Amino acid sequence: MEANEQSRSARKHGAIMDAATQAFLAKGYSRTSMDDIAKLAAVSKQTVYKHFADKEKLFAEIVLATTDQVEAMVGLVAGIPADADQLEENLTRLAGQFLAALTRPEVLQLRRLIIANADTFPELGAAWYERGFERVLATLAATFQRLADEGLLQISDPLLAANHFAGLLLWIPVNKAMFHGGSQHTQDELARYVTAGVAAFLGAYR
Repeated sequence: MEANEQSRSARKHGAIMDAATQAFLAKGYSRTSMDDIAKLAAVSKQTVYKHFADKEKLFAEIVLATTDQVEAMVGLVAGIPADADQLEENLTRLAGQFLAALTRPEVLQLRRLIIANADTFPELGAAWYERGFERVLATLAATFQRLADEGLLQISDPLLAANHFAGLLLWIPVNKAMFHGGSQHTQDELARYVTAGVAAFLGAYR
């Protein structure tokens, strides 16, 4: 009986998290109420408060939960082989997956939501950046250092090189999405950013 209660509670917790994510992304933090979330989750408002003390704690939990998705990207970045003949091909494959992951509509929506509330919740924004994007950059920097140690790249500041690599890929599509309120790129454009970004990176660091 206790196991069933725990399972039911876990399902409600998940439903509230899903509903809150949907509501916050659609309406923003300030315009979303606990009533909205309860209605979307098909639970009572009392149930929402039983799982989350207030809207701020619920918002923090759904934001930080998304950093768990970084594991796959970290593994991908760390796994670049030290193969001189395939270096450009391997970086191009990584760049394509990296750019595809970070320009998904839901990721762009979440990024915009966090930025919009950065003044209100600066520690939350910093935590999301540190556990997510900054962690990926640190892993990429370590990978570039490994490739440099193998003689494939010439890098004096691997973290700066990691930021250059990410910036070459993300600057255009992410900035356009932030200012226009949604994705503005085609798949062909992303492919062009990947090819040009990797070429520019290798021109500077190989």
